[in-house]
Amino acid sequence: MASIIESGWRYLITNFSDFQLACLGSFFIHESVFFLSGLPFIYLERAGWLGKYKIQTKNNSPAAQEKCITRLLLYHFGVNLPVMIFSYPVFKFMGMQSSLPLPSWKVILTQIIFYFILEDFVFYWGHRILHTKWLYKHVHSVHHEYATPFGLTSEYAHPAEILFLGFATIVGPAITGPHLFTLWLWMVLRVLETVEAHCGYHFPWSLSNFIPLYGGADFHDYHHRLLYTKSGNYSSTFVYMDRIFGTDTGYRKLKALKSIGDEGGKKQT
Repeated sequence: MASIIESGWRYLITNFSDFQLACLGSFFIHESVFFLSGLPFIYLERAGWLGKYKIQTKNNSPAAQEKCITRLLLYHFGVNLPVMIFSYPVFKFMGMQSSLPLPSWKVILTQIIFYFILEDFVFYWGHRILHTKWLYKHVHSVHHEYATPFGLTSEYAHPAEILFLGFATIVGPAITGPHLFTLWLWMVLRVLETVEAHCGYHFPWSLSNFIPLYGGADFHDYHHRLLYTKSGNYSSTFVYMDRIFGTDTGYRKLKALKSIGDEGGKKQT
């Protein structure tokens, strides 16, 4: 497997420049992973499939879904792509490289764990700030237009928010100056995580059922369906910040009540 990955990487760096790979390549990977992982949830919702796993009974209209896709394409080409292009010199200055050999999996894993921890910390405070009255009204309310989220709404946001919270995603790599391979892997994992958190479904195979302190769709869906002043659940991937600062108490009380109700129902049957 390692030799196959290395051979593929050799082909890329032989046929494309660092700039093409870091900017256009990153954009292509982001768009591919984002839409391929997010679009299926639109069709699940429209068809009513797997409805027993859907967190909310309400569905989005086809018009609302199409509006989301249209705006996303505008934001991605008008905001995300220019940011990737203009941030290239910064990442090169911080030590990003694309040459062989590829970093060891130990290095890759260590860096990505660091990125998740740092991203959770920065995102929590940035997200909590966006829920202050003025910023919510003028910026963050765009993201909350969808009280019933689906996968693609994860990146549906005001351009100012895209830049503001996007900082949480890139600050880790900017500090460590990773290999481009590590940066791509981090981007893929982060996209898959945020799409899953907004998907609107809690499956038996959802990671939150197996990984302690992993938020997932059920945790974040609660954040979307409550008033902005009472929502809590501001965390990104892992929920340790909400647990530390007590901003998930409403969610945990609701889960406890639901658990008691489920146990009562089982006893009656």
